Amino acid sequence: MIKNYLKIAWRNLKKNKGYSAINIGGLALGMAVTLIIGLWMEDELTHNDYFENRNEIAQIYQSQTFNGQTGTGPAIPRPLEMALREGYADNFEHLVMSSWNVSRYLKYKEKSLSKTGNFMQREAPELFDLKILKGEKDGLRELNSVMLSKSVADALFGEEEPIGKTVEVNNQYDVVVSAVYEDIPFNNSFNDLEYLMPWDKLLATQEWMKNAEDQWGNNSFQMFVQIADNTTMEQVTDRILNVKKDLNEDTAEFDPQIFLFPMKEWYLRGNFENGKQVGGRIKYVWLFGIIGAFVLILACINFMNLSTARSEKRAKEVGIRKSIGSQRKQLINQFLSESFLVTLFAFILALLIVLMALNGFNDLAKKEITFPWGEPVFWIWSLVFILLTAVLAGSYPALYLSSFRPVDVLKGTFKGGKYSGLPRKILVVLQFTVSVAFIIGTFIVMQQINHAKNRPVGYDKEGLVQIPTFSQDFAGKYDLMRSEFLNSNAVVEMSASSSPTTQIWSNRSGFDWDGKPEGFQEDLAWTEVTPEYAKSLNLKIIEGRDFSREFATDSNAVLINETAKKYLGITDPVGKFLRDDDEEDPGPPLKIIGVVQDMITQSPYQPVKQGVYVYDKYGNSSFYNLRLNPKQSASQNIAIIERVFKEHFPDLPFQYDFVDEEYGDKFAAEERIGTLSGIFTALAILISCLGLFGLTSFVAEQRTKEIGVRKVLGATVFNVWNMLSKDFLKLVIISCFIAIPISYYVMNGWLQDYPYHVILEWWIFALAAIGALAITMLTVSFQAIKAANANPVKSLRTE
Repeated sequence: MIKNYLKIAWRNLKKNKGYSAINIGGLALGMAVTLIIGLWMEDELTHNDYFENRNEIAQIYQSQTFNGQTGTGPAIPRPLEMALREGYADNFEHLVMSSWNVSRYLKYKEKSLSKTGNFMQREAPELFDLKILKGEKDGLRELNSVMLSKSVADALFGEEEPIGKTVEVNNQYDVVVSAVYEDIPFNNSFNDLEYLMPWDKLLATQEWMKNAEDQWGNNSFQMFVQIADNTTMEQVTDRILNVKKDLNEDTAEFDPQIFLFPMKEWYLRGNFENGKQVGGRIKYVWLFGIIGAFVLILACINFMNLSTARSEKRAKEVGIRKSIGSQRKQLINQFLSESFLVTLFAFILALLIVLMALNGFNDLAKKEITFPWGEPVFWIWSLVFILLTAVLAGSYPALYLSSFRPVDVLKGTFKGGKYSGLPRKILVVLQFTVSVAFIIGTFIVMQQINHAKNRPVGYDKEGLVQIPTFSQDFAGKYDLMRSEFLNSNAVVEMSASSSPTTQIWSNRSGFDWDGKPEGFQEDLAWTEVTPEYAKSLNLKIIEGRDFSREFATDSNAVLINETAKKYLGITDPVGKFLRDDDEEDPGPPLKIIGVVQDMITQSPYQPVKQGVYVYDKYGNSSFYNLRLNPKQSASQNIAIIERVFKEHFPDLPFQYDFVDEEYGDKFAAEERIGTLSGIFTALAILISCLGLFGLTSFVAEQRTKEIGVRKVLGATVFNVWNMLSKDFLKLVIISCFIAIPISYYVMNGWLQDYPYHVILEWWIFALAAIGALAITMLTVSFQAIKAANANPVKSLRTE
């Protein structure tokens, strides 16, 4: 019986090649989009699944309140470690202090590489359950040890045995390779963990970190934990919530709250607002899941519409089969088998589309998704996917076609009825409602990105290059290198800073100033800079003056930005002082000598943070900032800079970043979302147009004789085009009226996540509606004009 069903289904597909191609092609596009989105969602939802203990691992987070606004993040003070070890040890299986992810120069013989990793306490390999390929898991036991990822070990040692080899770090100290671990996969929070070194080694080389052992106000560290088997994340959080406030009265005014942030939520739910968790990337997972479902539904609607539109052509078949004894159930099975065959062919074509598109998609989405050929679960879900799609696409046509009465059909009195086309019209409206909503959403996303890109940056990012200076080799050589670079003619100005131009690495509080409101809790972005900083960035001085080497007193001077001026509430800040409020060991007062233009250092979608630029008198810089010579090409300048760099640092790899590219990376996530949304929107429109094209073709074929009669009676091409097009245009107009308010509601909600955002204006929606109507007219007009130009003699010769 099933063989019979499939044989008849195959004959029907062959008999109607054009409609079969539209059905299979449209469904294949819809299924391909859904498959790619499904693979992307699976990659997002399995982030950090590499770790066996992921459900027990967490990072210690802290919330603090400044002037009624609560900020949340992973930065914690060092004394918290001992407080947790001594007072709450039973709650933890492992507790590990860690540095931030830092770059270090690793040198073996003549080969020197810059790699990123962490300094962590001894239990880290056990906590994260690293897969050890060589050496021992307790690889951080010795002070002068290092654990390397396989790729780094291969790059440094090649075919040599890495265990026991000595590696020089930053030309500063030597460590011995104790273990090699498996590279952590790309879809993981630690995918850039290329080395691990002992936490105690970092303390031994960084005096300020050693001194922070009892500094509760110095939130410069991070901590990872694995909870004990007999407890939960919520229970541990309840116990440690007020530990900092209870042990340190000085920080109690900020109401610090300590809590566990589970690993399973790091990637998808990492956003906090005013101390509350408010989601994160999970919204994009839901967004693309909905897009995938709707695109598949659009493709299924095409199948339904074309199948029911051609009902009269199959009415006699149904009538004859019913009259010789076929039951309705058998007819439903027959039509569902046709749907299954179409879906099966579409799925095979969809697989080919996915395979061809996957590499491009990975480049676009910054993923490393591979096709799961060898995973049985994927093929089981694929079978379920095929069956569900077949039922979704074929159920309505099967029920509709099998309901015909054989008496009416065989007498020739069967007519579709006045409202027989209503379901098709509803489905077309649904298709174009989704398509128009997609157009509006994509347009607003791209407009929001451009809105932020056009925001004044505050400095000249073009022709500005950053060189990291983490190695001890750079210590005390700033003046020499500035002179060398300026004399090379490749650089017109140079400065050094403790943070990169596009980020804030440090924040400070604990200051008094004249006019400070009672109880005011300041939070200032803190950057230490050399006197040439403003000049190298072309940063405009709004009030006062810039740093100058001619004034010895500038070693205790600061510049503030425009936002800081408003934040501090000082009308005329030049000449005023910021005083250290530490009564036991206060630092020298800092004199405000100027106000600089606001510059965007964090998210371009957020307000500029109040910032202080401090004269770097201790050489705490982490970056050189070089303004390239505009009279030469960038490649010429970089080649000269590299030559000068290698003359003074022959053992260090030459690293640099263009600041405009670093700034551009701030838009990467939104740009990817916008580009992917645009592609999926284009495919949704294409699928809708395929269905519309098929329906127009069928209507034109159905009304061939009517068109012939009208032309004989004097109808023009425009009259015929108008007759065939107006019904479809009416449906699209209805779609626009439905899509516009829905899109406004959804996108207005999305924009509220960005304090600096575009205003939704009427012309955005009007443009989308006009675009949808234009696409509809182009699609319908091809068949309408073709029918209008047909020779009426051929269509009427049988009459």
